[in-house]
Amino acid sequence: MIEVQHTLVHEDVVSENFVCNLDKCKGACCVEGDSGAPLEKSELRVLEEIYPLVKPYMTKKGIETVEEAGTWVKDFEGDYTTPCVDGHKECAYVTWVHGISKCAIEIAYEEGKVGWKKPISCHLYPIRITAYPEFDVLHYDRWNICSPACSFGNSLKVPVYKFLKEPLIRKYGQDWYKELEDHLAD
Repeated sequence: MIEVQHTLVHEDVVSENFVCNLDKCKGACCVEGDSGAPLEKSELRVLEEIYPLVKPYMTKKGIETVEEAGTWVKDFEGDYTTPCVDGHKECAYVTWVHGISKCAIEIAYEEGKVGWKKPISCHLYPIRITAYPEFDVLHYDRWNICSPACSFGNSLKVPVYKFLKEPLIRKYGQDWYKELEDHLAD
């Protein structure tokens, strides 16, 4: 583990390569899994506030899900997540562009309708965070649906932490990221 400020970064985050390859995986991480995207408590209110602006970008089933379940839910483990269509797998905020799943929130952000890109857990994927009272642990989540991203990252020689520079800075700040880079340069 690498200690950076109030975090512990698993070695795989810096040693493994990864670059999303949506042409190959079709955004499967947004439509597979046991529950919706993990949410931080601070993100719950944001989802409630931006929903009316994101709604036009969502699918009919996604809208129906949010209208019935709410903009966020508690999953089977008691964690806050995005709601899923039909109660499992596909995130309610998924929309489809040329056969690839995309985040309706992110599309609204890119078009200037909202000022929030998407849940930080989505932006940071494949990094997952385990939060403890005194520190966070960042680890690389291996999932077979991401094998095209691993292959693509290997061919480009881009480590996970470099691929996720923007969301890591969003979460922890520029100083944190610089400290990680400095640690790796030693």
